[in-house]
Order: sequence, then C-alpha cells, then structure tokens
Amino acid sequence: MMMPENEEKAPAVEPAPEQKEAPKEEAAPATATVTATTTATATTTATASEAPAAEPVAAASEEGADEKAKKAPRKKAAPKKAKDGAEGPEGPEAPAAEGEGAITEAPVEEGEGAEKPKKAPRKKAKAEEALGEGEVVIETIDDKTDMKVTYTVRPLFGKYPFTGVVVTNPGLQRYININPVSIPHSSARHANRPFAKINTNIVERLINGMMRTEWATGEKAKMYRVVEDAFDIIAKRTKANPIQVFVDALCNSAPKEEVTRLRYGGINVPKAVDVSASRRLDIALRNICLGTISASHNNKKRLEQCLADEIVLASKREINSYAVAKKEELERVAASAR
Repeated sequence: MMMPENEEKAPAVEPAPEQKEAPKEEAAPATATVTATTTATATTTATASEAPAAEPVAAASEEGADEKAKKAPRKKAAPKKAKDGAEGPEGPEAPAAEGEGAITEAPVEEGEGAEKPKKAPRKKAKAEEALGEGEVVIETIDDKTDMKVTYTVRPLFGKYPFTGVVVTNPGLQRYININPVSIPHSSARHANRPFAKINTNIVERLINGMMRTEWATGEKAKMYRVVEDAFDIIAKRTKANPIQVFVDALCNSAPKEEVTRLRYGGINVPKAVDVSASRRLDIALRNICLGTISASHNNKKRLEQCLADEIVLASKREINSYAVAKKEELERVAASAR
C-alpha cells in the first residue's frame, strides 16, 4: 500500500517538445500493471489473514456436530402414515424435531415380520396335565422364606388318595387332619408344642399310637409297614378307601361324655362332664391301638390283621369293637352320674 502513495507524490515528467507522445502511452500500461500487482498482493494478504480465523470456527462447528451426534439417541423407525383425513384421538401427530433428543416409541403393528411377545409357560397347567391318578397339587407359603411353594403330592402309600375323604362328625372336623401326604412321617416337627398335634396327619398319629409295647417302642418303620398292610386288607374287604373307613371308625368310637370325681368333705362324688373335641379324638385313637395290641396276644392272627378287624368293626359301630365298647361303657357310667 506504500507504493501508490510514492507514485502520487512523484512529480510528473513533461516530455520534450521534440519527443513524440508514444512514450506516454508505453508508461501508462506499466503504472496500471504496478497498481494491479499491488491490489492483487493486498487481496492475497487479506485472504491469508482471514483464512486462519475461519479454520478454527469450521473445526469447532465440526466438533460440536460430532458431540451432538454421539449424545443424540438413535431414533426408532417412524410408524406408517395414516390414511388421508385419519386422525388420532388427540389430533394429527406432529413429527419430532431433530436434535432435541426426544425418544418416540412407535407402536408395533401386527403383520408380516412383526415379532409377537412370547407368553410365559404356565407351570401349574403343565403340572396338572402331568398329574397321575390320585395326585394333588398343593400351594403353600414357606414359614422361613415367606415364599410361595408349589409341589405335587402322591396318594398315601402310593395307593390311596385323600380326595373325597369326609369327616362326618362336625366336632372332629377341625382336629382330624386329612391333608394329603404320600409318606406319613413329619420327623417330630410338631412335638412338644401345645395343641400342635392337630397339624399331624391322622394316619401318622395312628402309626405313632401303635408303638406302645416294649417290642414296638421306637419301631416306626415296622409300624409303618403294619399300617400299610392293614389298609390293604381293609381295601380288599370293604372295596372302599381305607382312609375313609378309618375316619368313620374314629367318629364312631369317640366318647361324648366321661366321668370325673369331685371331693366334698372327704367324700369322692362322680360327676358327668362333657369331653372336648381334642380329647375325644385322643381317646378314640388310644382305644383302637390298645384293642389291636390286646387282640394280637395269644392269637394266630398277625398284628396287621387285628388292626384291620378293629378299624372295620369300629366303622360299622359294632359292639365287638374294643373302641366302641369302651365308648359305650364311659357314656353309660356318665349317664348314671349326671
């Protein structure tokens, strides 16, 4: 930019009169050439000065675009457009603006290629389909974990189901436990707890009651086989479920009254009292077991045969039964002591 100022200040050279005007015409292009060269140099300098400033801006814009592209979530495929004039319950849907980061869930249309959600298999239905004859599915809550537990129970001894067994005596319905079990053995889970014996299955209580004499104390495996064989004999003789026959025998041999003694001035006076339902069941079980053991002494019959005879006679309320005879005797004495 300094060269044009020097040229303007320089004095113009006047040509001699003898010289022609041709040199003036040759000098003009030289001046124009110098001016054009100076202008081109200034333009190049300005462009060079502007270029470094533009490159950081462009680089910054590219970095910002890359960060937005990384942060912006991938958009799902937009749903198909509805027919002309069709609007949703809230009016026509507006397309989401790009770059805002809004996620729109497109409804999945049923059609070819659309994957349907898989349904979880119903375990209970499968268990019911695979159930055999007499098996029962039971749902309980575990006391330790408070979790729901489902399991399948086979019939008693693998032969006799608990389904259809009914307790005819209303007073004993609460205390005769007929919950389904396949093996009547609870490992003394309810021992040494008041009134916890009502949680023990009634068949297991019969097995425990048979362990009375010196040769049967603690022999639960032996008594288990005796009761199983006795139930087989009952099933062959009566053509009925032996569990139902046993429950009927308990109801028929449970006394309703018994006698207690009151002391008045040194004199004992018998007095009739009602019997609780829990004690009625205990007396009935005890009398059936005692009658079976007493009948097996000095007898050719085996223990399981004697047990089957006692249960069948008591279920029919016959006086030949030891348990029924004891019940009648107690109630007769109580009736005279009222």
